[in-house]
Amino acid sequence: MGRVMRFLAALRRHVGPVAVALGAIFLAALIMATAPRLEPEVVAETLPSVPVAEVTSGPMRMVVNAFGTVLPKTESRLVAEVAGRVVAVADTMVSGGFFRKDDVLVEIERVDYAVGVAQSQARLKSALSELESAERAYARQEELAATQAGSESKKDDARNRLLVARASVDEARVLLRRAERDLERTRLVAPYDGRVRSESVDPGQFVSRGETVASMYSVDFAEVRLPVHDDDLAFLPLDLGQGAGNLALDVTLVARFAGREHSWRASIRRSEGELDPKTKMVNLVAEVEAPYAQPQGTPPLIIGLFVEAEIAGHEMDDIAMLPRSALQAGDSVYLVDTEQRLVRQEVDVVRIVGEDAYVGGLASGDVVCTDTVARVLEGRRVRAMRAVSAANARGLATAPTYL
Repeated sequence: MGRVMRFLAALRRHVGPVAVALGAIFLAALIMATAPRLEPEVVAETLPSVPVAEVTSGPMRMVVNAFGTVLPKTESRLVAEVAGRVVAVADTMVSGGFFRKDDVLVEIERVDYAVGVAQSQARLKSALSELESAERAYARQEELAATQAGSESKKDDARNRLLVARASVDEARVLLRRAERDLERTRLVAPYDGRVRSESVDPGQFVSRGETVASMYSVDFAEVRLPVHDDDLAFLPLDLGQGAGNLALDVTLVARFAGREHSWRASIRRSEGELDPKTKMVNLVAEVEAPYAQPQGTPPLIIGLFVEAEIAGHEMDDIAMLPRSALQAGDSVYLVDTEQRLVRQEVDVVRIVGEDAYVGGLASGDVVCTDTVARVLEGRRVRAMRAVSAANARGLATAPTYL
């Protein structure tokens, strides 16, 4: 009986902890059985983004750019060829004034020169009279010599008198022409249609022979000297061995004037024919006809204006223009293929101008990476970010879109 009591007492002491342990195990099993099942998640591949340009390939005319200043084709000084007092000055004889060919710009007092003409005329009449007398005397001596009634010495004297008379007539005529020319030169006449650059003459002023009274230039043509690098000459249909006036290349001159950008048509007419050994430049000369008489809506092409020239060159087939940053080492680019992988493609680099590259060997629709990071991503899949499009092939940024 005592043993039974001791067993029951021991059982009561251990049944509590055992029950708690069994309950905890049961509760844990219940929680695990009713917990939500976790489905395995597939992690998406992270693709690096690269900027790209979509290629547009086709015929393209090469354009060579150059810069220059508009200059007059003909420029001269108006010089007094006779001395005298200025009696009249044309209203157009002011800085910037326009004049027409044969306009009288300056008049010098004519009285003294008119007197000189009259004196020369009188001298010529006297010489002609003396010549007529000498001719009659010589004719008489010839008749007498023929009948042996005259002497040879008298005949020789008559011949000498005749020769002197003829020389006097020639001299009188020369002096008359000079006097008439000096009289004409009292009027300073415009040699062409032009414009006054500067003047230094007023009525009443005395001018000396050879004194400059004005500086002027013609307005029939203007010229622009355009230095072109010898590398760019390959893209122009030029024969530098041709003479002046035999070239004919279309040129567009562009400049900002009066707050707006304007353009003028011009033509390359000649080259200066020498290569500058330091700059490797050849000067081409563009001509603009009637620079101050442009079509309606186009301002005059002012002398002294600094302009940019766009010279039309050869037309080349299957050329694409890309940002220069698209070129990789070894004249190649990286294309994004149909699997969005970067693939190296060799190209023919025709020309590089600033940030633009003209290349051959690409087809329209090709997608080209425009970043040098492509070298470390070759063969990998990428996310193409179209930061440059074919419509914006100069490399100007647009709103990013993804292909």
